[in-house]
Amino acid sequence: QLQLVQSGGGLVQPGGSLTLSCAASEFSLDVYAVGWFRQAPGKEREGVVCIISDGTTYVKDSVKDSVKGRFTVSRDNAKNTVYLQMNSLKPEDTAVYYCVADLYCDWSPQFGSWGQGTQVTVSS
Repeated sequence: QLQLVQSGGGLVQPGGSLTLSCAASEFSLDVYAVGWFRQAPGKEREGVVCIISDGTTYVKDSVKDSVKGRFTVSRDNAKNTVYLQMNSLKPEDTAVYYCVADLYCDWSPQFGSWGQGTQVTVSS
């Protein structure tokens, strides 16, 4: 099992920004697709965005209207890290956010390796 370590969550006011990080220390993350998922209280975990090894990004259709233009996924292979930049945050973005490394982008990953999750709370 590949180990991913997440950081960067916290409490932010509506309209604010956060950047989440997903880092690997014992393997090269650059050959993997990395997806970001979130689970809001009382809801199922849902896919949000994904980035593959060549930098191509995807947004899950069901959240596209909600996050497009606000959420950006990127990767820094030199730092072995994938980032989720979240701008103009809304209370409905409140959730535990997870990253997952897999061979390809999969909105229902069966074999991916997950980060530990990080809480994002958007509240005034």
